Amino acid sequence: MRLSAVLKMIGLALIGVLSCSPLRADVRLPGFIGDHMVLQQQTPIRLWGWADVGESVTVTLAGQQATATADEDGRWRVELPAMNANDQPQTLSVKGNNTVEVKDLLIGEVWLCSGQSNMEWSVAASANAKAEIAAATYPMIRHIKIPRKPSTTPLDDVSAPWQVCSPETVGAFTACGYFMARRLHQDLGVPIGLVNSSWGGTRVEPWTPPVGFRQVDALSDIYQSVVQKTPGSESYRATLENHVKATEAWTTAAAEALNAGTAVQPSPAFPAGLVPFQSHQDPTMLYNGMIHALVGFPIRGAIWYQGESNHAEGMLYFEKKKALIGGWRTLWGQGDFPFYYVQIAPFQYGNEDPTILPRFWEAQAAVEQLPNTGMVVINDIATLGNIHPPNKQDVGDRLALLALKNDYGKEDLVASSPEMDSLEILGDRLKITFRHTGGGLKTRDGQPPSHFEVIGVGSGGYQPAVATLDGDAVILSSDDVEKPVAFRFAWDKLAEPNLTGGTGLPVGAFRGGEEPDFVSTLAIDREYQLVYDLDLNKLKERIEYDVDDSDNVSGFDRIGYLLELGSGAGSDQAVFVTMKAFTDDAKKIGIPTASSGAQFQQPVEAMDVFSSVESVTEGRSIATGNLEFWPSNYGPANKAGVKNASNTQYDFGDEPSSPTAGYGSMQVHNFGERQTVFAINHWSAAAGADLGIGNSPGQHRDWTFTANAYTTKRLRVYVRPTK
Repeated sequence: MRLSAVLKMIGLALIGVLSCSPLRADVRLPGFIGDHMVLQQQTPIRLWGWADVGESVTVTLAGQQATATADEDGRWRVELPAMNANDQPQTLSVKGNNTVEVKDLLIGEVWLCSGQSNMEWSVAASANAKAEIAAATYPMIRHIKIPRKPSTTPLDDVSAPWQVCSPETVGAFTACGYFMARRLHQDLGVPIGLVNSSWGGTRVEPWTPPVGFRQVDALSDIYQSVVQKTPGSESYRATLENHVKATEAWTTAAAEALNAGTAVQPSPAFPAGLVPFQSHQDPTMLYNGMIHALVGFPIRGAIWYQGESNHAEGMLYFEKKKALIGGWRTLWGQGDFPFYYVQIAPFQYGNEDPTILPRFWEAQAAVEQLPNTGMVVINDIATLGNIHPPNKQDVGDRLALLALKNDYGKEDLVASSPEMDSLEILGDRLKITFRHTGGGLKTRDGQPPSHFEVIGVGSGGYQPAVATLDGDAVILSSDDVEKPVAFRFAWDKLAEPNLTGGTGLPVGAFRGGEEPDFVSTLAIDREYQLVYDLDLNKLKERIEYDVDDSDNVSGFDRIGYLLELGSGAGSDQAVFVTMKAFTDDAKKIGIPTASSGAQFQQPVEAMDVFSSVESVTEGRSIATGNLEFWPSNYGPANKAGVKNASNTQYDFGDEPSSPTAGYGSMQVHNFGERQTVFAINHWSAAAGADLGIGNSPGQHRDWTFTANAYTTKRLRVYVRPTK
């Protein structure tokens, strides 16, 4: 008999034996429940695991016992009575067909620690690491690091060991979590467990479950995308069924074409909406792989340090945080458990608009509107050239203060940074009154409060304010703002303000009052004379200004352009740009028609830019301004050699060409920022002219060929008379 036949007979015999003797599945627990762990005190202890279908499982802990039967999926679940903190090691016993024991288990406080790199940041990488590690003999503090694992589907289990805090282990702990745990342990005297599920560089979306996206209307597009990629959903099934039908029809047609020797169209492409997420940055991917398996494990609350990867999103981040927090709370089934988070620190972020980060800080602060949340401000311990401030001790201590005050009965503690309580307009001054001052405001350096700015009609934008302390209030004034109506504080990505409460907790970025409309703040009439005014709805090949005062202009040293565009629904845009005069002929500073003889392709000096469009870089005496004013056609070749310009894309380095009375370009640029300040092109197209402020989001930065429509559009041209 051949060997293969013998092996086949042995295999058949084994199958017969196995079919007569049912396989036994050992009772097992989730991989994150193990020796040295901490269970949450004063809340029912929920435990679960797997066993044979129908198998009876008995769980015993600290004299308490519960029994469950494994369901048709082989899953069992028990709930033991709530227990008080206990620093005496316990043994958890789980008995079915076999027995599993978890040893050196403590009852205390459990906190979930999540976010990106500043939460993952280790004790070993933090300030004063050598001394901190040497002193870390805290056997009642325990830590588990959930492995980095994205997943397109929710994982029911994750495995990782718990570690007892010691000089040998603490170096790898989450620093924020550890320093929080140390303060809690010292103040409360109970065991502390840290469940560290974090991953550097990650956005908030991958940590969010589908139910969280579903709860927030502003994120419906993300939710629909998640649903469509979920096998079994109605959207998935309908889309796949249509694809299958289309593919079957194509297959039939292709077979017929093959037999007939005729051409056939390409096969239907697989629907992009059904393609699973690929990146660990995609929505739900880290919730599925690193959070889902933990859901239901009792915790006191969560701490969160994340945002750097979402920092350019403004208030949209507030919507995403609502989804994250609401989703976790819904699934955990513990009500509105505490959620404390860290406002990210000031940081350079390259050449980015310095006000982008303050608007993100504002979105982070808005999260405190949600119940049982609290924010830690850290603008006093930033490292402007390092996105990972090494001082995690103060971060952890401030997180602990929130928990001690709100969750552990230490009501006399001051745990929150001072916040604005009211604003009064007092003629030429503003008075801001604060709450949570901890006995009155002060500054870290004993100097007057820094980083306040005020604005009013005719102020020329925000101006630095003189700030004076008055108990729980700050009084603001400025010689450059006659009647201030609004203010902002620390409104710059590099702001490290000195204002604190009495206990030293810093004040975070904020703003208040009602800003006047953009144009009214510019104070143009103080210095400038109007030369041209044109309703751009009246554009045509022959320009006819509503106001033309060019005959009454004599000497001038600066030229200014005010462009206003509006589409309704709060979408109005405006820019005012001025520069050192590039000509002394007022007839050539308006729209450069063939009849005016205006043609300027050149740099300009000392350019000032003020804009209501956030993407436009504002500034004074900008040295990288340039003009592209001509009535002719033009191409994208950078024959003038403008720095940073493209040879293939219409931008700030184009080449005029014939005919002289052609497409037409009236563009002001900031080539140093690779940015169009404003553009008016193709005015002969009337309502179809190209108009824009900032870079176009389309193919060409300078709005060429966009033919965009606005309901209101107005251009005013000014000069500053020489004195």
